[in-house]
Amino acid sequence: MGSEEECPLVPLRGCARIAAMARRRIRAPVRALAVAAAFAAAAAQAQVYVGTNDEGTLVLSNHASAEASELLVAAPPAPPPIAPVADAPDPAAPARPTSAAWSSEIRAAAQRHALPESLLSAVIAVESGFNPKAVSRKGAKGLMQLMPDTARRFGVKDVFAAHENIDGGAAYLKVLLAQFDNDLRLALAAYNAGEGAVLRAGGRIPAYPETQDYVAKVLARMSAR
Repeated sequence: MGSEEECPLVPLRGCARIAAMARRRIRAPVRALAVAAAFAAAAAQAQVYVGTNDEGTLVLSNHASAEASELLVAAPPAPPPIAPVADAPDPAAPARPTSAAWSSEIRAAAQRHALPESLLSAVIAVESGFNPKAVSRKGAKGLMQLMPDTARRFGVKDVFAAHENIDGGAAYLKVLLAQFDNDLRLALAAYNAGEGAVLRAGGRIPAYPETQDYVAKVLARMSAR
C-alpha cells in the first residue's frame, strides 16, 4: 500500500529504482560528512578506518575491524624527541682556574720536596678545584686545604698565598709518604682523614666513604695526566 501511495503513477519496479536512487543520494552527503569527520580526526592526530556494515551504513573507527577495515587517515608519526639544549656559557662568568694558573708554584714545590708535579696538581684539583680562596666547613683553607694546625706545623703564615699553601701541602705529603713507607694510597688517606685515622685502621685506608672516594679521585687525576 505504501509504495502505491508514494509512486501512484509509476509501476512498482520503477518505484523501487527511485527508492534506491534516493538512498544513494542520501548516502552521498553522509559519506561527505564522514570524510569531514575523518579529517577532523586527523587534525586531532588520530587514525581513522572506514567501511560499511551489513545494512550498508557507513562505519568510522579509530581501529581496524571487520566493518571498518580500510585505513582512511593514518596517524602521524610521533615527533622525534627534542634533545636538551645545553645552557650557553655566561660570557660574564669568570673562567675556572686550572693547574696552569699555578704551574710555576706547583713546579717549585715539587722540586723542593722531590714529589711529582702530577701528584700536587691532582691533590689541589680534588681539594679546592684550584681555588686559592677555598674554605671548607671544617676550616681547611687554600689550594691544598690546610687545616690551621697543619699550616702552623709547616710554617705557612698566609694560607691564601698560593706559593706558601702549595709548599706547606707538599711538605706534609712528603712527611706522610715517609711515614707510610712511600705507600701513596695511605699517604693520601692520611692527608684527607689524618695520620691517626690510618693508624687506627691498622695501616689501611679508613672505612670512611669520603676518604676512600678522595683517594680514588686523586689517583684517577694523576693517571689522566
